[in-house]
Amino acid sequence: MAIIITIGVLATSFAQKQDFTKSADNDPEATKILDKVSAKYEAYKSIEALFTLKIAIPEEPVDQQKGKMIQEGEKYNVDLQEMTMISDGVDNFWVHNKRNEECQLNDIPDPEDDDMLAPQEFYSFYKSGKYVYALTNALVEDRKPVLQIEFKPLDGESEYSKIRMTIEKKTNIVKRVRVFAKDGSNYTLTIDKITPNKKFTAADFTFDKKKHPNVHVENLKMD
Repeated sequence: MAIIITIGVLATSFAQKQDFTKSADNDPEATKILDKVSAKYEAYKSIEALFTLKIAIPEEPVDQQKGKMIQEGEKYNVDLQEMTMISDGVDNFWVHNKRNEECQLNDIPDPEDDDMLAPQEFYSFYKSGKYVYALTNALVEDRKPVLQIEFKPLDGESEYSKIRMTIEKKTNIVKRVRVFAKDGSNYTLTIDKITPNKKFTAADFTFDKKKHPNVHVENLKMD
């Protein structure tokens, strides 16, 4: 997805503003954009998204996988080529490792766990107070104006150095999110297609052992 024209780099950047050290320093213009994005997605009753995940780790071949995510309220199902993560939104969280034919049943992850961002938090994590952010670029991609917002974790012990979100200016649709880790690796999630307000059933948000008779399920729940 080539960048055709660079319109400009805005003056507010982490490299130039030394006072970007707390959430109160957030760029107001970026907040306006993110509020529009959040309102757009929160208005949907459900979402189906097709995406591409690219994982780049130093000295290793780049791994690229196609995936699909469905989400309805607190329930979600994220299906990748090698792994599926499912939450029923109440008590159960399954991680199905397809290659090893294993599935772990856990309690739903703690929302305070920075290493696990549930799909329903994807468009609202900027409200958590855990990041400082700014609008850094205005670009044109595929003949469409886009805006880039960069987030910096306020926790100095975070394994991530920054997160870059690319948003279509006219539609407030998130096109891409790139996460930069301190070890030099980075993860790029590109949204290929979004279909809102599809109808799903409870079965779409559970792991069905009958459909996977050869998969060993290990119950790791605390109760």
